[in-house]
Amino acid sequence: MSGAMNKRCYYETLECQKGATVEVLKSSYRKLAMKFHPDKNPGDATAEVKFKEISEAYDILKDDQKRAAYDRFGHAAFENGMGARAAGSPFDFAGSFSDVFEDFFGDLMGGRKARRGNRGQDLRYNLQISLEEAFRGRTAEIEVPSAVACETCSGSGAEAGHTAETCPSCAGHGKVRATQGFFTIERSCNACRGSGKIIRHPCKTCRGAGVVQKDRVLNVGIPPGVEEGTRIRLSGEGAAGVGGGPNGDLYVFLSVAEHPIFQRDGHSLHCRAPVSFVTAAIGGSIEVPTLDGGRAKVTIPEGTQGGRQFRLKGKGMPVLRSAQRGDLYIEVAVETPVKLTKRQKELLREFETASQAGTHPEAESFLARLKEFWNGSDPA
Repeated sequence: MSGAMNKRCYYETLECQKGATVEVLKSSYRKLAMKFHPDKNPGDATAEVKFKEISEAYDILKDDQKRAAYDRFGHAAFENGMGARAAGSPFDFAGSFSDVFEDFFGDLMGGRKARRGNRGQDLRYNLQISLEEAFRGRTAEIEVPSAVACETCSGSGAEAGHTAETCPSCAGHGKVRATQGFFTIERSCNACRGSGKIIRHPCKTCRGAGVVQKDRVLNVGIPPGVEEGTRIRLSGEGAAGVGGGPNGDLYVFLSVAEHPIFQRDGHSLHCRAPVSFVTAAIGGSIEVPTLDGGRAKVTIPEGTQGGRQFRLKGKGMPVLRSAQRGDLYIEVAVETPVKLTKRQKELLREFETASQAGTHPEAESFLARLKEFWNGSDPA
Protein backbone atom coordinates (compact mmCIF):
# COMPACT_ATOMS: atom_id res chain seq x y z
CA MET A 1 0.00 0.00 0.00
CA SER A 2 2.97 2.32 0.46
CA GLY A 3 3.40 2.74 -3.30
CA ALA A 4 -0.26 3.68 -3.70
CA MET A 5 -0.11 6.18 -0.85
CA ASN A 6 2.93 7.94 -2.32
CA LYS A 7 1.40 8.35 -5.75
CA ARG A 8 -0.04 11.68 -6.74
CA CYS A 9 -3.79 11.89 -7.42
CA TYR A 10 -4.51 11.17 -11.07
CA TYR A 11 -6.89 14.13 -11.28
CA GLU A 12 -4.22 16.46 -9.90
CA THR A 13 -1.70 15.01 -12.35
CA LEU A 14 -4.00 15.93 -15.24
CA GLU A 15 -4.91 19.25 -13.59
CA CYS A 16 -8.63 18.40 -13.67
CA GLN A 17 -11.48 18.20 -11.18
CA LYS A 18 -12.76 14.82 -10.08
CA GLY A 19 -16.01 15.12 -12.03
CA ALA A 20 -14.32 16.21 -15.28
CA THR A 21 -15.78 14.88 -18.52
CA VAL A 22 -13.82 12.65 -20.90
CA GLU A 23 -13.47 15.59 -23.29
CA VAL A 24 -11.94 17.77 -20.58
CA LEU A 25 -9.58 14.96 -19.55
CA LYS A 26 -8.48 14.41 -23.12
CA SER A 27 -7.91 18.12 -23.74
CA SER A 28 -5.85 18.49 -20.57
CA TYR A 29 -3.85 15.35 -21.33
CA ARG A 30 -3.10 16.52 -24.83
CA LYS A 31 -1.86 19.90 -23.60
CA LEU A 32 0.35 18.38 -20.90
CA ALA A 33 1.65 15.63 -23.19
CA MET A 34 2.77 18.24 -25.68
CA LYS A 35 4.46 20.22 -22.92
CA PHE A 36 6.42 17.32 -21.38
CA HIS A 37 6.98 15.10 -24.43
CA PRO A 38 10.59 13.81 -24.55
CA ASP A 39 11.00 15.05 -28.11
CA LYS A 40 10.42 18.59 -26.89
CA ASN A 41 12.56 18.10 -23.78
CA PRO A 42 15.62 16.11 -24.91
CA GLY A 43 17.78 14.93 -22.02
CA ASP A 44 15.32 16.17 -19.39
CA ALA A 45 14.72 13.21 -17.05
CA THR A 46 12.15 15.15 -15.01
CA ALA A 47 10.04 15.84 -18.09
CA GLU A 48 10.23 12.16 -19.07
CA VAL A 49 8.95 11.07 -15.65
CA LYS A 50 6.20 13.70 -15.79
CA PHE A 51 5.19 12.53 -19.24
CA LYS A 52 4.86 8.93 -18.03
CA GLU A 53 2.80 10.05 -15.02
CA ILE A 54 0.26 12.01 -17.04
CA SER A 55 0.03 9.18 -19.59
CA GLU A 56 -0.65 6.67 -16.83
CA ALA A 57 -3.27 8.93 -15.29
CA TYR A 58 -5.07 9.40 -18.57
CA ASP A 59 -4.97 5.68 -19.36
CA ILE A 60 -6.88 5.00 -16.13
CA LEU A 61 -9.34 7.90 -16.15
CA LYS A 62 -10.39 7.64 -19.80
CA ASP A 63 -11.72 4.10 -19.15
CA ASP A 64 -15.10 4.13 -17.39
CA GLN A 65 -14.50 0.89 -15.44
CA LYS A 66 -10.97 1.80 -14.38
CA ARG A 67 -12.10 5.27 -13.43
CA ALA A 68 -14.94 3.94 -11.30
CA ALA A 69 -12.51 1.63 -9.50
CA TYR A 70 -10.06 4.47 -8.98
CA ASP A 71 -12.75 6.83 -7.67
CA ARG A 72 -13.77 4.20 -5.11
CA PHE A 73 -10.45 2.67 -4.05
CA GLY A 74 -7.84 5.13 -5.29
CA HIS A 75 -4.44 3.79 -6.39
CA ALA A 76 -5.01 0.66 -4.29
CA ALA A 77 -7.42 -0.54 -6.98
CA PHE A 78 -4.44 -1.26 -9.23
CA GLU A 79 -1.98 -2.67 -6.72
CA ASN A 80 -1.06 -6.39 -6.44
CA GLY A 81 -2.31 -7.33 -9.87
CA MET A 82 -5.77 -5.77 -9.43
CA GLY A 83 -5.23 -3.46 -12.36
CA ALA A 84 -4.31 -3.92 -15.94
CA ARG A 85 -0.61 -4.32 -15.03
CA ALA A 86 1.45 -5.38 -12.03
CA ALA A 87 2.85 -2.66 -9.77
CA GLY A 88 6.40 -1.68 -10.65
CA SER A 89 6.25 -2.81 -14.29
CA PRO A 90 7.14 -0.35 -17.07
CA PHE A 91 4.07 1.68 -18.02
CA ASP A 92 2.78 1.03 -21.52
CA PHE A 93 0.83 4.10 -22.52
CA ALA A 94 0.33 3.13 -26.18
CA GLY A 95 -3.41 2.75 -25.60
CA SER A 96 -3.93 6.19 -24.10
CA PHE A 97 -1.51 7.88 -26.43
CA SER A 98 -3.17 6.50 -29.54
CA ASP A 99 -6.28 8.59 -28.79
CA VAL A 100 -4.41 11.79 -29.42
CA PHE A 101 -1.51 10.45 -31.50
CA GLU A 102 -2.41 12.15 -34.75
CA ASP A 103 -3.37 15.45 -33.11
CA PHE A 104 -0.20 15.46 -31.05
CA PHE A 105 2.31 14.82 -33.80
CA GLY A 106 0.33 16.99 -36.20
CA ASP A 107 0.94 19.94 -33.89
CA LEU A 108 4.59 19.08 -33.25
CA MET A 109 5.39 18.85 -36.94
CA GLY A 110 3.28 21.84 -37.93
CA GLY A 111 1.15 19.83 -40.33
CA ARG A 112 -2.27 18.32 -40.63
CA LYS A 113 -3.31 14.81 -39.65
CA ALA A 114 -2.17 12.07 -41.95
CA ARG A 115 -4.91 10.62 -44.07
CA ARG A 116 -5.16 7.21 -45.54
CA GLY A 117 -5.53 7.03 -49.29
CA ASN A 118 -2.38 9.08 -49.99
CA ARG A 119 -3.92 12.50 -50.25
CA GLY A 120 -2.12 14.76 -52.71
CA GLN A 121 0.17 17.51 -51.50
CA ASP A 122 -1.07 21.03 -50.90
CA LEU A 123 0.46 23.56 -53.28
CA ARG A 124 1.34 27.23 -52.79
CA TYR A 125 1.20 29.92 -55.46
CA ASN A 126 2.48 33.46 -54.84
CA LEU A 127 0.55 36.14 -56.73
CA GLN A 128 1.34 39.85 -56.71
CA ILE A 129 -1.43 42.33 -57.47
CA SER A 130 -1.57 46.12 -57.65
CA LEU A 131 -3.27 48.30 -55.06
CA GLU A 132 -5.90 49.17 -57.67
CA GLU A 133 -6.64 45.45 -58.14
CA ALA A 134 -6.91 45.00 -54.38
CA PHE A 135 -9.36 47.94 -54.41
CA ARG A 136 -11.55 46.74 -57.28
CA GLY A 137 -11.05 42.98 -57.11
CA ARG A 138 -10.31 40.91 -60.19
CA THR A 139 -10.22 37.43 -61.68
CA ALA A 140 -6.62 36.31 -62.14
CA GLU A 141 -5.55 33.59 -64.54
CA ILE A 142 -2.67 31.57 -63.14
CA GLU A 143 -0.66 28.68 -64.55
CA VAL A 144 0.11 26.03 -61.95
CA PRO A 145 2.62 23.21 -62.53
CA SER A 146 1.26 20.28 -60.58
CA ALA A 147 0.71 16.55 -60.48
CA VAL A 148 -2.54 15.35 -62.03
CA ALA A 149 -4.08 11.91 -62.23
CA CYS A 150 -2.61 9.79 -65.02
CA GLU A 151 -5.20 9.38 -67.79
CA THR A 152 -3.67 6.11 -69.05
CA CYS A 153 -4.28 4.20 -65.81
CA SER A 154 -6.97 6.49 -64.36
CA GLY A 155 -4.67 7.15 -61.43
CA SER A 156 -4.32 3.52 -60.33
CA GLY A 157 -0.64 3.30 -61.28
CA ALA A 158 -1.13 -0.19 -62.79
CA GLU A 159 -1.08 -1.28 -66.41
CA ALA A 160 -4.36 -2.11 -68.09
CA GLY A 161 -5.51 -5.59 -67.09
CA HIS A 162 -3.57 -5.51 -63.82
CA THR A 163 -4.42 -4.30 -60.32
CA ALA A 164 -2.45 -3.31 -57.30
CA GLU A 165 -1.84 -5.97 -54.61
CA THR A 166 -2.16 -5.60 -50.87
CA CYS A 167 1.19 -4.73 -49.31
CA PRO A 168 2.43 -7.72 -47.27
CA SER A 169 4.55 -5.53 -44.98
CA CYS A 170 1.68 -3.49 -43.55
CA ALA A 171 -1.25 -5.73 -44.55
CA GLY A 172 -2.72 -2.88 -46.57
CA HIS A 173 -2.83 -0.39 -43.69
CA GLY A 174 -0.13 1.86 -45.14
CA LYS A 175 1.40 2.24 -41.67
CA VAL A 176 3.63 0.21 -39.41
CA ARG A 177 4.29 0.55 -35.71
CA ALA A 178 7.70 0.71 -34.09
CA THR A 179 8.51 0.74 -30.38
CA GLN A 180 11.15 3.22 -29.25
CA GLY A 181 11.94 3.17 -25.57
CA PHE A 182 8.76 3.46 -23.60
CA PHE A 183 6.43 4.66 -26.36
CA THR A 184 5.14 3.47 -29.72
CA ILE A 185 5.37 5.46 -32.96
CA GLU A 186 3.31 4.86 -36.07
CA ARG A 187 5.05 5.49 -39.40
CA SER A 188 4.23 5.18 -43.08
CA CYS A 189 5.18 1.82 -44.54
CA ASN A 190 8.40 2.04 -46.54
CA ALA A 191 7.54 -0.92 -48.75
CA CYS A 192 4.41 0.68 -50.22
CA ARG A 193 5.18 4.30 -49.28
CA GLY A 194 2.02 4.50 -47.25
CA SER A 195 -0.35 3.45 -50.02
CA GLY A 196 -1.07 0.00 -48.61
CA LYS A 197 -0.64 -1.48 -52.08
CA ILE A 198 2.17 -2.93 -54.21
CA ILE A 199 2.10 -2.48 -57.99
CA ARG A 200 3.77 -5.41 -59.79
CA HIS A 201 3.01 -4.15 -63.31
CA PRO A 202 3.32 -0.36 -63.25
CA CYS A 203 1.78 1.90 -65.86
CA LYS A 204 4.36 2.91 -68.47
CA THR A 205 3.06 6.46 -68.68
CA CYS A 206 3.32 7.37 -64.99
CA ARG A 207 5.69 4.52 -63.98
CA GLY A 208 3.35 3.38 -61.27
CA ALA A 209 2.96 6.76 -59.58
CA GLY A 210 -0.61 7.22 -60.75
CA VAL A 211 0.13 10.90 -61.41
CA VAL A 212 1.96 12.90 -64.08
CA GLN A 213 3.31 16.44 -64.16
CA LYS A 214 1.20 18.88 -66.12
CA ASP A 215 0.64 22.64 -66.19
CA ARG A 216 -2.90 23.76 -65.48
CA VAL A 217 -4.54 27.15 -66.02
CA LEU A 218 -6.87 28.22 -63.22
CA ASN A 219 -9.01 31.29 -62.63
CA VAL A 220 -8.72 32.82 -59.15
CA GLY A 221 -11.39 35.22 -57.96
CA ILE A 222 -9.86 38.03 -55.89
CA PRO A 223 -12.52 39.96 -53.93
CA PRO A 224 -12.22 43.73 -53.33
CA GLY A 225 -10.47 44.67 -50.09
CA VAL A 226 -7.87 41.88 -49.90
CA GLU A 227 -4.72 42.71 -47.96
CA GLU A 228 -1.05 41.77 -48.01
CA GLY A 229 -0.73 38.09 -47.05
CA THR A 230 -4.36 37.20 -47.79
CA ARG A 231 -4.63 33.46 -48.50
CA ILE A 232 -7.16 32.08 -50.97
CA ARG A 233 -7.83 28.33 -50.80
CA LEU A 234 -8.85 26.42 -53.90
CA SER A 235 -10.13 23.09 -52.64
CA GLY A 236 -8.99 20.05 -54.59
CA GLU A 237 -6.77 22.05 -56.95
CA GLY A 238 -3.50 20.87 -55.42
CA ALA A 239 -1.45 17.85 -56.39
CA ALA A 240 -3.33 14.69 -57.31
CA GLY A 241 -3.53 11.90 -54.77
CA VAL A 242 -1.62 8.68 -55.34
CA GLY A 243 -3.49 5.44 -55.85
CA GLY A 244 -6.88 7.10 -56.09
CA GLY A 245 -6.40 9.31 -53.03
CA PRO A 246 -8.04 12.75 -52.89
CA ASN A 247 -6.36 15.81 -54.36
CA GLY A 248 -4.62 18.34 -52.16
CA ASP A 249 -5.57 22.01 -52.05
CA LEU A 250 -4.01 25.02 -53.75
CA TYR A 251 -3.29 28.06 -51.60
CA VAL A 252 -2.83 31.37 -53.39
CA PHE A 253 -0.91 33.88 -51.25
CA LEU A 254 -1.40 37.50 -52.27
CA SER A 255 1.11 40.32 -52.05
CA VAL A 256 0.16 43.91 -52.86
CA ALA A 257 2.71 46.00 -54.77
CA GLU A 258 3.72 49.43 -53.46
CA HIS A 259 1.82 52.35 -54.97
CA PRO A 260 3.53 55.56 -56.18
CA ILE A 261 0.87 57.82 -54.62
CA PHE A 262 -1.07 55.97 -51.91
CA GLN A 263 0.06 54.16 -48.80
CA ARG A 264 -2.30 51.68 -47.19
CA ASP A 265 -2.96 51.17 -43.49
CA GLY A 266 -5.68 48.57 -43.04
CA HIS A 267 -8.81 50.02 -44.61
CA SER A 268 -7.36 53.56 -44.69
CA LEU A 269 -5.38 55.19 -47.48
CA HIS A 270 -2.84 57.97 -47.02
CA CYS A 271 -1.63 60.46 -49.62
CA ARG A 272 0.98 63.18 -49.11
CA ALA A 273 0.08 66.28 -51.13
CA PRO A 274 2.56 69.18 -51.60
CA VAL A 275 1.09 72.65 -51.11
CA SER A 276 2.78 75.97 -51.88
CA PHE A 277 3.59 78.03 -48.85
CA VAL A 278 1.46 80.86 -50.28
CA THR A 279 -1.63 78.60 -50.45
CA ALA A 280 -0.90 77.31 -46.95
CA ALA A 281 -0.56 80.91 -45.68
CA ILE A 282 -3.57 82.62 -47.30
CA GLY A 283 -5.75 79.55 -47.97
CA GLY A 284 -7.03 78.01 -51.16
CA SER A 285 -7.83 74.56 -52.53
CA ILE A 286 -6.05 71.61 -54.10
CA GLU A 287 -7.20 68.71 -56.24
CA VAL A 288 -6.18 65.21 -55.17
CA PRO A 289 -6.65 61.79 -56.83
CA THR A 290 -8.72 58.93 -55.43
CA LEU A 291 -7.91 55.24 -55.94
CA ASP A 292 -11.10 54.65 -57.92
CA GLY A 293 -9.70 56.93 -60.65
CA GLY A 294 -11.63 60.02 -59.63
CA ARG A 295 -10.63 63.39 -58.20
CA ALA A 296 -11.51 65.18 -55.00
CA LYS A 297 -11.21 68.84 -53.98
CA VAL A 298 -9.67 69.68 -50.63
CA THR A 299 -10.08 73.14 -49.11
CA ILE A 300 -6.95 74.46 -47.44
CA PRO A 301 -7.75 76.92 -44.63
CA GLU A 302 -5.66 80.02 -44.05
CA GLY A 303 -2.57 79.34 -41.93
CA THR A 304 -2.43 75.58 -42.58
CA GLN A 305 0.75 74.02 -41.17
CA GLY A 306 2.74 71.20 -42.72
CA GLY A 307 1.69 67.72 -41.57
CA ARG A 308 -1.99 68.60 -41.12
CA GLN A 309 -4.32 65.86 -42.34
CA PHE A 310 -7.68 66.16 -44.07
CA ARG A 311 -10.03 63.17 -44.10
CA LEU A 312 -12.09 62.19 -47.12
CA LYS A 313 -14.70 59.84 -45.71
CA GLY A 314 -15.44 56.64 -47.64
CA LYS A 315 -12.60 57.17 -50.12
CA GLY A 316 -10.34 54.47 -48.67
CA MET A 317 -10.16 50.71 -49.24
CA PRO A 318 -13.22 48.46 -49.30
CA VAL A 319 -13.76 46.27 -46.26
CA LEU A 320 -13.47 42.64 -47.37
CA ARG A 321 -16.88 41.07 -48.04
CA SER A 322 -18.65 44.23 -46.88
CA ALA A 323 -20.22 47.34 -48.42
CA GLN A 324 -18.20 49.58 -46.08
CA ARG A 325 -15.15 51.55 -47.06
CA GLY A 326 -12.30 53.12 -45.15
CA ASP A 327 -11.22 56.76 -45.40
CA LEU A 328 -8.58 58.63 -47.40
CA TYR A 329 -6.26 60.93 -45.45
CA ILE A 330 -4.53 63.80 -47.28
CA GLU A 331 -1.43 65.02 -45.47
CA VAL A 332 -0.33 68.54 -46.37
CA ALA A 333 3.36 69.02 -47.10
CA VAL A 334 4.09 72.77 -47.25
CA GLU A 335 6.75 73.27 -49.90
CA THR A 336 9.50 75.86 -49.54
CA PRO A 337 10.05 77.60 -52.90
CA VAL A 338 13.40 77.14 -54.65
CA LYS A 339 15.23 78.83 -57.54
CA LEU A 340 13.79 82.25 -56.69
CA THR A 341 14.31 85.24 -58.93
CA LYS A 342 15.83 88.45 -57.62
CA ARG A 343 12.41 90.09 -57.48
CA GLN A 344 10.89 87.16 -55.57
CA LYS A 345 13.65 87.38 -53.00
CA GLU A 346 13.04 91.11 -52.59
CA LEU A 347 9.33 90.49 -52.05
CA LEU A 348 10.07 87.87 -49.42
CA ARG A 349 12.40 90.25 -47.58
CA GLU A 350 9.69 92.90 -47.66
CA PHE A 351 7.27 90.32 -46.29
CA GLU A 352 9.70 89.42 -43.50
CA THR A 353 10.19 93.09 -42.64
CA ALA A 354 6.45 93.69 -42.56
CA SER A 355 5.84 90.66 -40.32
CA GLN A 356 4.41 91.41 -36.90
CA ALA A 357 3.86 89.58 -33.64
CA GLY A 358 1.71 86.50 -34.21
CA THR A 359 2.69 86.03 -37.86
CA HIS A 360 4.93 83.09 -36.95
CA PRO A 361 3.44 81.83 -33.65
CA GLU A 362 5.38 78.54 -33.51
CA ALA A 363 8.75 80.24 -34.09
CA GLU A 364 7.91 82.96 -31.57
CA SER A 365 6.95 80.35 -28.96
CA PHE A 366 10.18 78.44 -29.54
CA LEU A 367 12.30 81.60 -29.18
CA ALA A 368 10.53 82.45 -25.93
CA ARG A 369 11.35 79.01 -24.52
CA LEU A 370 14.96 79.40 -25.61
CA LYS A 371 15.28 82.69 -23.77
CA GLU A 372 13.89 81.12 -20.60
CA PHE A 373 16.34 78.22 -20.95
CA TRP A 374 19.35 80.46 -21.52
CA ASN A 375 18.39 82.82 -18.68
CA GLY A 376 17.96 79.89 -16.33
CA SER A 377 21.36 78.51 -17.33
CA ASP A 378 23.30 81.68 -16.50
CA PRO A 379 25.65 81.27 -13.50
CA ALA A 380 24.45 83.01 -10.32
